Amino acid sequence: MSLRSLLGAVALTVLATSAFAANPEVGGAPMFDTKNIIENAVNSKDHTTLVAAVKAAGLVDALMGPGPFTVFAPTNEAFAALPAGTVDTLLKPENKAMLTKILTAHVVAGDLKLADLRAKVGSDGFANLKTLSGDALSVKFNGDTAMVYSESKNIGTITIGDVDQSNGVIHVIDTVLVPK
Repeated sequence: MSLRSLLGAVALTVLATSAFAANPEVGGAPMFDTKNIIENAVNSKDHTTLVAAVKAAGLVDALMGPGPFTVFAPTNEAFAALPAGTVDTLLKPENKAMLTKILTAHVVAGDLKLADLRAKVGSDGFANLKTLSGDALSVKFNGDTAMVYSESKNIGTITIGDVDQSNGVIHVIDTVLVPK
């Protein structure tokens, strides 16, 4: 192999690695910006409860749609922190409407990266957002840390931000944001 072709191969590898590295891993799985929210979420071992809830609520097709969506995605640990029995109760067919409201209270229309949220911060220090459930969320920054507030006073931290998807962006959070 000539030096020129070797340098070309190295440059391609660096470019491919840089492009791949642009999206963080979530739950031990690579997240691909060419896949939609559901296609990526099913591979995250940290979001099995969320995926089960999305399926139970019948929201799979919606979150596979063109969007764009910004999803504040609670981890399994966030769901486990709810009072005992809450998740099992929510997953029952008779509670589908309540589950749907909770899940759509984590979704905002648009592709809002952390920089976009920071730019939306108003004079009160918050970026105020309307969710697909009709509820409000607010995002506040403490240095580089982004905090998400629900109307019910739940406060979550974005632990992994700007996970690009083909139909939006995911921000992993450590709390289930319970709507009013």
